[in-house]
Amino acid sequence: MERPWEADPSAAFKRRLGKTAAELGDSRTGDDCPEIWELDNGDVAMIGRDLTETYAGRLPAGVRIGHDERLVVLPGRMLRAAKPDIADA
Repeated sequence: MERPWEADPSAAFKRRLGKTAAELGDSRTGDDCPEIWELDNGDVAMIGRDLTETYAGRLPAGVRIGHDERLVVLPGRMLRAAKPDIADA
């Protein structure tokens, strides 16, 4: 069955949404920073801690993680800081 949406691996990074992890005090170095980026096709890429296995057995009813998906956690204040950069629907 074909998915209604598929990630486009050719999309390029367009702009950071919000502030860097260093600006928010959530990074010790430049090598382990969570990030939120808008791609040039309008999709959003997130870099965070992969906790797929940790959460796999306790997902809410109806929530599934596909074989090619990962559950990524990033600091909540990072997403809140990105709110002004995220367009309304």
